[in-house]
Amino acid sequence: MKSAPGQVESANAWLRLVVSLALSTIGGVGMWSVVVALPAVQMEFAVARGEASLPYTLTMIGFGLSSIVMGRLADRFGIMVPVIVCTVAMTLGYTAAGAAPSLWLYTLAQGLLIGAGSAATFAPLLAHVSLWFARRRGIAVAIFASGNYLAGTVWPPIVQHFIQTAGWRDTYFGIGVFCLATMVPLALLLRRPPPRELELSGSRATPAAAVHTLGLSSGALQVLLVAAGLCCCVAMSMPQVHLVAYCSDLGYGPARGAEMLSLMLAAGIVSRVSFGFICDRIGGLRTLLLGSSLQGIALLLFLPFNGLVSLYIISALFGLFQGGIVPSYAIIVREFFPSREAGARVGAVITATLFGMALGGWMSGVIFDLTGSYRAAFVNGIVFNLINVSIALFLLRRSTARPAFA
Repeated sequence: MKSAPGQVESANAWLRLVVSLALSTIGGVGMWSVVVALPAVQMEFAVARGEASLPYTLTMIGFGLSSIVMGRLADRFGIMVPVIVCTVAMTLGYTAAGAAPSLWLYTLAQGLLIGAGSAATFAPLLAHVSLWFARRRGIAVAIFASGNYLAGTVWPPIVQHFIQTAGWRDTYFGIGVFCLATMVPLALLLRRPPPRELELSGSRATPAAAVHTLGLSSGALQVLLVAAGLCCCVAMSMPQVHLVAYCSDLGYGPARGAEMLSLMLAAGIVSRVSFGFICDRIGGLRTLLLGSSLQGIALLLFLPFNGLVSLYIISALFGLFQGGIVPSYAIIVREFFPSREAGARVGAVITATLFGMALGGWMSGVIFDLTGSYRAAFVNGIVFNLINVSIALFLLRRSTARPAFA
């Protein structure tokens, strides 16, 4: 029998997935334009690499804090409202950043408007998509989460091209106009509220019982997931944030670095979809452990190899190895928490991952300034990655029964 439009895994659910993916791809420019513009901004404002990394750091902080707020807003009013609010914020942010006369004003525009505005296109939409799927939740979440990497594949070469031909300021103005013209119409397609048949009677359990299969309280599990998200993304940020600058320092030029970043994130798309199928079969915790372990291996490869061909290969491997980590957190939340808390809890974990990206991006720049190379920064990322692996192992060992919530 054909499913109704408001049911899970209906035709409407798949349409929402496509629309959400498009929004994530377009809105994801907020995370990647600042990375590609880093060398040009550093040169214009004549600052050190650590200072030039601060706009990215504040962008991730704004993205993270806004993810929690927008997640709660989506839980209460539906996903369309936060997406439209954040689209307007992004448009204003790119306009302000493009006109900024100093690095600090540019940094504030990035964090308070662009970073905060980009937030609705990831964590809140990620939670929203998870509410529309049950049996195929892993692959649906993975497909949506690929939008962030699809943005990283598409946007860096485009932004780099326009920075070279028109300058970074005019490029920012153009991005703002494009986001407003495309994202508002897409947001209007998401007016229908999510189905409620996923809300089980057990979802009203007390917090202490919510994750009894792990022998932990809801608060304890949330804290561990936040810590895991922070650590994995401190590790992840080193190549993603500084690859363009790293290639410039090695003499390969920023264009080569942008190509490597694009390749890394294209491989990440393949990885996220592949890990989605894997997650539907082995669960979120095992997927987290697998992805984090593979990410650590890829980071190790950056230490002995820095040739041009080697960096292209390692960039692709890094994308293939780590793409399944962040989506696995959303699956873990849906496995061990009630669906009515999805937006806020997923938002909190994604905020931690973004803080990890922000912290790691800043730390790597400071370490570079102190040591004159990125080698110690890669080692720093490996250490944080080991902490993430340890948390995943701890949770997996405590997982002895079926998840509390389906």
